[in-house]
Order: sequence, then C-alpha cells, then structure tokens
Amino acid sequence: HRQGLCRPVGTAKRATSKNVSEVIPVFHFSRNRSLADASDCESLLFHAMLASDRPELDNRTLVPLSSLMFTSFIFSTSILIMICISVTPVSRKFAKVDLLNASRQCDVIELCLDHLAKEPDIKDMLDGVEKPILISCRRKEEGGQWAGDEDQRMMLLRGAIVEAPAYIELDLATAEKVPRFGDTKRVVSYTSIDKPLTEKEIERIFKDAELVKADIMKFTCPTPTLEDAWPLLHAVTKKRKIPIVAMASGRAGITFSLLGRKYGSPWLYAALEKGMEAYDGQATVGELDDVYAWREINGKTRFIGIVGMGESETTTVRVFNKAVQQAGVNARCLPLMSRKSDKLKQMLDTLKINSFITSTEMGARIIPMADHVEESVRLSQYADLLLKQDDGWHAFNSVWRSVLIALENALGKSSPEDRPLDRRNVLVLGSGGLAASMVYGIAKRKGLVSIAGNNDDESQQIAAQFSVRFVPNHNIYDTLADVVMLSDPELKIGAMHGEFNPSYLRPPMTVIDASTMPHDSPLIKEARDRGCKIVEPSDVYVNHISTQFKSITGQELPVTAFQDALAG
Repeated sequence: HRQGLCRPVGTAKRATSKNVSEVIPVFHFSRNRSLADASDCESLLFHAMLASDRPELDNRTLVPLSSLMFTSFIFSTSILIMICISVTPVSRKFAKVDLLNASRQCDVIELCLDHLAKEPDIKDMLDGVEKPILISCRRKEEGGQWAGDEDQRMMLLRGAIVEAPAYIELDLATAEKVPRFGDTKRVVSYTSIDKPLTEKEIERIFKDAELVKADIMKFTCPTPTLEDAWPLLHAVTKKRKIPIVAMASGRAGITFSLLGRKYGSPWLYAALEKGMEAYDGQATVGELDDVYAWREINGKTRFIGIVGMGESETTTVRVFNKAVQQAGVNARCLPLMSRKSDKLKQMLDTLKINSFITSTEMGARIIPMADHVEESVRLSQYADLLLKQDDGWHAFNSVWRSVLIALENALGKSSPEDRPLDRRNVLVLGSGGLAASMVYGIAKRKGLVSIAGNNDDESQQIAAQFSVRFVPNHNIYDTLADVVMLSDPELKIGAMHGEFNPSYLRPPMTVIDASTMPHDSPLIKEARDRGCKIVEPSDVYVNHISTQFKSITGQELPVTAFQDALAG
C-alpha cells in the first residue's frame, strides 16, 4: 500500500472459530484488470491481510481471498472512487501508447474513438491494457470530433461493446437504440455545450436515464462559477439510484470533482498532464494529488471554502491541505469560484461548509451574509474569514493584524510594548476595503497615515472616516513616507496616467504588499531592485494563514506545512 501497488477497499469478516469472527482489511492490487463490478468478488483479485493468530503467518502475509472462509464482506464505496483520464488518439499507431501512458496514473481510461482518422481495431487497442476502459464516440454537438455519418458511429459503438470494455458511453438517444450487452456498464451522457444545466433539467434527464437502463449518469456542461455549477453540485449531494460523474468545464469543475469524491461519484475526470486538458482549467492527476490531496477525502471530510483559483489561492489550498494532514484533521479545502453572495449562504449550508476564506474582490460583498461582524469589519467594510458558530455566521478581518505583525517585526519590534509604527509616516496605496483595513490597523498602532489611490473619491472617504491624511493621486510623488504599503491588487506599476511610478521608491523606505502574497508582486520586485527594505511577502503570508488556520481548526499551523507546500 505504501508503494502504491495496492489500496484498501473495505473489510471482511473471517471466521476464526465456531462462534467467533474477526474483521480484517481487504486490499485491491493494481495488477487487476477491472474494478468495475464490486459485488462479484470472484471476478476480482483481492488479497486480505491476516491477523497474527496463526504462528506461521505474520500480519503482513498476503493470501488470496478465495482461500479464506468469510462470513460477510463489506465493500467501501467511498474508497473506490477512481481517476478517469481521457485519451484522444488521432492515429491507431499511437493509440496504444496513449493508453499505456494513461494507465500508469489512473484507474479508468476513456478511449475517445471520435478523434481517430481511420476505423480502429478496438480489440487490438484494448489488448494488454490492464485498467478498465470506457469507450466513447461523441458527435460535434456533444463536444466530440466525429465527422462520419450516424450509421457508421452506431456500428462503431456496437462493435466496441462486443469487445467487452468495462464501460461504454452513450447519449440518451443512442442508448435507446443500443441494447445492453454482456457485463459492459452503460454510462449514459447528456451534454450542454453552451449553457449550464438547471436543477429541473437535471431531474428530467435522470428520469430519462432510468428508462434506458443507465448504470452511471454523466453530465457535461460549462461551470465557470459556483452559481453555474450549483445545480450539478446540489445533484451530487443527493442519494440516487444512478451515480453521477461530470465533465464540468471551467475552474468550478474541480469543485464538483472534490464534492464527487465525498459523495460517491464513481470517478473523477483529470488530465494526464499540462497541455492535455479536455477543457481550459481542467485539473491534472498531479494537481489532484499534490494540491487537493483528493485520495483521503471521504464521507466525513469537512470542507473549508476558499474563494478563487489564482496563484495565491492555490498556494493557500496547498498549505492548508498539507497542514490539516500533518495536524490529523479530516478536512480539505474546496475552491469556490463565486461572483455573487445572495445565495452563497444557502449553498454553504447545503454543502455543510462552516468556514470560508474570501478573496480580496469579495471582501466587501460577503459581509451581508454574516449575522455578526467584528469592529474592524464594520469600520472597514472588509472581511476575509467567515466562521459559522452556534449563533450564526461571524465575519472577521484577520489580514490587517497579520500584515502589521510582519511590518512591525521588520521595523525592529522586540517586545509586546514596542510600537515601531508610532510617529512613522506610512503611505497606503489603495482605495477599497483592503486599504481601509490597513488604515484602520495602522491608525490603531499610532502610525501617521496618508492614503492615495486611483479612485480619489474613495480614498478621500476612507481618509475622512479614520481621520487620516488624504493625498490626491497626482500628489503622491511629493509625499514623504517611511513606509509604503500596497493594498490594491489592481494597481499597475508604470509611468502612465493612473499607474504608480516606481521611481518614487528609494532607500531607506520600507515597502510591504498587503494585496499579493506569498510571492513577489511587481511593486516588491521594483522596491527590491531599488534597494528598499522589504517586508518579505512570505512572512506576511505565514502570519496571515497561521491566524486563519487556528481560527478554523483551533490548532497551530504545523511549522513545516508552508515549506512542504512550496516544495511540492
């Protein structure tokens, strides 16, 4: 199991005496041809790990299942969720190479016949491939590349079924014409190329799928945001006779995949590697393992919602997942590409998500869903963390504390009584909720705050609210500053109108970026090149994520989680 050659699939009861039995774990070995039919134990190659009650065997001895006397067998469906990689060969010559390459990294391989230039020899293609095969042949209106006529496609699919693949994919109309044959499972598909599906449409499609004797229901549709993906996400959380898989295109597709893992989808779709994605933004097998740690998700896993899928958010997902693994917490991060907040509260409740990290863009829009807000949220109108407690959702602003801890440490703070910002001139660049948060925090630390941004009106309102100095954008370069703090991720660096000219930065200024971490932003790169003192973005980030991790889990962030995540 540690070497990746086998994996636990359930438990079995073995009779040890007339009235006594014991539960032992059962493993599936990767050399097995198919894991398609879990109920037929005789068709599967299983091994059981024996307990050490027999002196001639230690507890690592592997014995074929058929040689043991079992009183019952309990199959764990949550563990058996698989990875499916689609291969789209255009040449028969390279089809087997693609299949063998994919078989090393997945559990199920989808062989797309519609991309082939010539009629395939399906029997030859399947020969020697030990992983279960799903065969598909999609028309262009279903997102495929089939250029022949419909009679040819039907003949190709019927011929494919005769070769006994584990699965055959059929659209609803085709499934009515192609009867069940042998042990091949029927994956009935429905494709919506241009628009997301509604819940009403999904329920209707399920009824149609039952009529054509579907074993698995597959949906393919665009899911650019959480709101677009919601009908599918909601569908997968319900108990159904027919399990669901989905090719949910768009970055919200990863949200469906991780939820599918928790709620029992037979498999998740993934790309073999970068450049081989079925759609823009599809996760690779490596990403599912290294970033999302999907294999350990089960029915009891608690999800932590994180808005956004940019570089910074992906790093946060990676660090959090490493941290909860090291801390022994059964939780994983669930990326959420949300653009609205009106139904988000209901969605989080349905998905049983009790903690939610917001993006800079949603910091203000998320506040109305909170039942309680702390002072910094109320004054700055910005929140970066929501926690559900017994009395409802609480909104917190943790970023200002994290940023100021890193800044004060860089300025030489050596004891709790030190106030290194006291009487220092701090120029805050920005005009939104994050900028207001920084002004709020620096003012509390007795810094001499000036604020300037692209939107003079907003910056002036923030200055008036916190009784600090407002600097019109065109007067920035006449302003004295000991510390320059960027708090607007949209601020451009340059010499054009509306951009910040980096020639303003010079020693001995201290420069910090509160909007982009843990990597260097263009502002930090310019400041570093010009000899300014830099508050390292990684220091700011570690403070920030440590605060959020403790707020969510009640535990300290493991010291190696950040390094392990970046190394991975």
